[in-house]
Amino acid sequence: MNSNHIQTGLHYTQWLSALGFSDAVVYEYTHRVNDFFEWLQTQDVSHITALNQNQIKNYFEYLQTRPNKRRKGALSASHLNHNYAAVDKLCEFLHQMGMDGAPVPMNRREKMNNEERILKIEPFTQSEIKTLQLAIENTFEHFTQAQREAKHEQLKLVFALFYGCGLRRSEGLKLNITNIDFDKRTVFVKQGKNYKDRIIPMNDGVYKAVESYVYNFRNRCKLQHKRLFIHDASAIVTSLKELQNVCDSEAIRNKRLTLHILRHSIATHLLQNGMSVESISRFLGHSSLESTQIYTHILENSK
Repeated sequence: MNSNHIQTGLHYTQWLSALGFSDAVVYEYTHRVNDFFEWLQTQDVSHITALNQNQIKNYFEYLQTRPNKRRKGALSASHLNHNYAAVDKLCEFLHQMGMDGAPVPMNRREKMNNEERILKIEPFTQSEIKTLQLAIENTFEHFTQAQREAKHEQLKLVFALFYGCGLRRSEGLKLNITNIDFDKRTVFVKQGKNYKDRIIPMNDGVYKAVESYVYNFRNRCKLQHKRLFIHDASAIVTSLKELQNVCDSEAIRNKRLTLHILRHSIATHLLQNGMSVESISRFLGHSSLESTQIYTHILENSK
């Protein structure tokens, strides 16, 4: 990216933070707008003052046909909507900064196809989750003992937070060490989706995994930050792929193993075990029961 787009992006990020958006939203919108800036450069738009309404329309049309970088197929409706919202906010920002002739937000949104979304969600069964957890000790055998133990501790933490506590990807990755209360055995999620705070109790298994990670590993590292995870998202995704590959089960290896799939998995398991939809909704931090009820349909489709 050229210097003008970089500076605009930095000011846009600061503006979002000043408005009180959560860290997760600021990160998401900044990332999407940077994608937009990179596309603008391919269209020979090197300065933000040259941006016009037609270019935004063309970018939205481009997104409709752009392949998904992570998996086969086009971008999902949710992914498209995140891009649209980020660019709309950029237009608001440019107007507030006094840019004459800045484009106006297009307010374009794709209709979510819930049935299609449900069919794409393939949670792991309870026995598959146990198999994955037991297989952690078999991963990274080509590393030194110290490196291997560190990676094992982090994988155990992944299952404790994203499965055991049902955290969203962004919620777990931005957790600070100060968000863990070992005396009360709780995890404090600050400004999750829709800026909602919530407190999640840790059961014995989760508590032991988090305690072991913090006291036997993380506290021994000399870190310049307070984040609970010492590695970034890409390293964690690589660890999950390694874990999946060491499992003998072909069914496990053929499923998508992501942080959000672990959250989907605990939700379906709680429903299977008799927890009410209302209680699961509170546990997951959903704003409405409608979001939680997809797990009822997932269970029905799995029969």
